[in-house]
Amino acid sequence: MLTVSDHQTIAIPGELSKNETIYMENVSVRYRVPQEQIGSFREFLIRLLQRKIRFRSFLALDNINLKIKKGETFGLIGDNGAGKSTLLKVIAKVLHPTCGRIIAKGRVAPLLELGAGFHPELTGRENIFLNGAILGFNRKELEKIYPQIIEFSELGDFIDAPIRTYSSGMYARLGFSVATAYEPEILIVDEILGVGDESFQQKCADRIAQFRKNGTSILMVSHSMAKIEEMCQRAVWLDHGKIKIIGKPKDVINAYHERK
Repeated sequence: MLTVSDHQTIAIPGELSKNETIYMENVSVRYRVPQEQIGSFREFLIRLLQRKIRFRSFLALDNINLKIKKGETFGLIGDNGAGKSTLLKVIAKVLHPTCGRIIAKGRVAPLLELGAGFHPELTGRENIFLNGAILGFNRKELEKIYPQIIEFSELGDFIDAPIRTYSSGMYARLGFSVATAYEPEILIVDEILGVGDESFQQKCADRIAQFRKNGTSILMVSHSMAKIEEMCQRAVWLDHGKIKIIGKPKDVINAYHERK
């Protein structure tokens, strides 16, 4: 399916080969931000209605062209603000591109902000259904897999406690368990997960490794160059929203270090 800037989705045959899962063509994302600081939302609204706010715009992504292969682990590197997280959010359909087109084949599991959409007053069990619905699961699917979600999260009796009583680690564990309950065609990971204690982190790594073995395409952002080189077949260096170089991780990392 093809996502275009007016938020419509149409089918374009022949753009994605059998061994590819993601195709991006001339994708740009433009943000508009106020030029001056505004103290409160009320002041912002008043000045907006009075047309007294001056905006500046910048390209978070600038004409990105990219193809990701099926079963490939693909790394993104670059400084803070380079556009890495924006690119992941566009692929996950959290953001729509200002222009350009994207084709993503299959279910996408975004591990961007684990537990986004959880309601603090609902229990962990209730939030499984809430968060699952946000991620695109229907109720029948969730009823089938929620015992496995609970088991994997290792939350025990806390699963029936309100989310507001959870530690940040418990919160993230439940978010990871829901997001990865089904094996996706595309897995998006923003930074290497530090979810829970060391043994649970290993469980997460093992699950991701199994996805990769079964043909899931994995896109990952990390500031750890060693992890990018160890886990990825290819990588891209983003700088101010533009692609500087795509290639083997070692070559991309060397180019990134040499410019400093």
